[in-house]
Amino acid sequence: MRKITVLVLALSLTATAISCKKGANKISNAVLNLGGETEANSIIDFNNNFVDSYKNTSKHVERILKYTEEAVVKSKGGNVMIMPVIISSMDYTLSKIKEVPSAFGKDKAAIEADFNTYKAKKENIEKKFEELKSYMNSEDYKDDKGAKAEAIKKEIETDADALYASGENVMAKIKPATDAAEEVILKDHPMKEYIISSKNVMNSLDSVIDLLGKQYTGKFNEAEAQKKYDEFAKLVEANSKMDFNVKDPQYSYKKSQFEGFNKAASNFVDNYRKLIRDSKEAGKIPDNDIERMDSSYETVLSAYNTFVK
Repeated sequence: MRKITVLVLALSLTATAISCKKGANKISNAVLNLGGETEANSIIDFNNNFVDSYKNTSKHVERILKYTEEAVVKSKGGNVMIMPVIISSMDYTLSKIKEVPSAFGKDKAAIEADFNTYKAKKENIEKKFEELKSYMNSEDYKDDKGAKAEAIKKEIETDADALYASGENVMAKIKPATDAAEEVILKDHPMKEYIISSKNVMNSLDSVIDLLGKQYTGKFNEAEAQKKYDEFAKLVEANSKMDFNVKDPQYSYKKSQFEGFNKAASNFVDNYRKLIRDSKEAGKIPDNDIERMDSSYETVLSAYNTFVK
């Protein structure tokens, strides 16, 4: 259950990242503080860096949570063949964020509060994880029958829930300003129609993942799943039929990237169709289908980011 919750959160973060920055001085003062180009760029940079940090941190924390589960089992005498190996995660994108930009105006304080909570919980989880690893490596659990492992597991779970909640809050609060910046940035961009159409595909894909996450932890509803499938497949088909005809020669290489994105999205459609069939037969969404969708999404996301950057 926890894995899918993390998956949904992670996957819903990614479709807003954009790296092109021009014409930002026209963004509405109602969204940005002052509305100048520097302010707009600071919003875009904060969004992109936080998106990357939250996505990678969510995956890292998921692995830590798995470790805590195995640690409790092993420390209490259960059978654990091999403890999960977790490689240290360096969050370079988070280190790029020196402060919450003043460009967020009246929302800055609220964003800052959630951002600080996110950072604090992230740090707490890492410290508790190191403490648990030391406890397990030294086999101190032989002295207390796993009591400390269980206590640390609960502490990490509590901090993880708070991290996810604060991360969601930050994303929700920065979205209006980011969307406004993106609209202006794309206003005169040669690839505007292809980027907007592709982003619509990604937004629909996020909606698909959200639905499947809920149905995985609850009850599979074929009608709802099929409806989302039809909506998503229609957008993918329309995007794939677009003739990439950008006259500016500096963007000619983007044609193959656009086609690569459409191919990845079409493969996701195929996997989605299989999931519906398997889930209908099983009466629930099988684990292997969810994992396949997760992997397929990552492929679509990577192709999208390559195209828009």
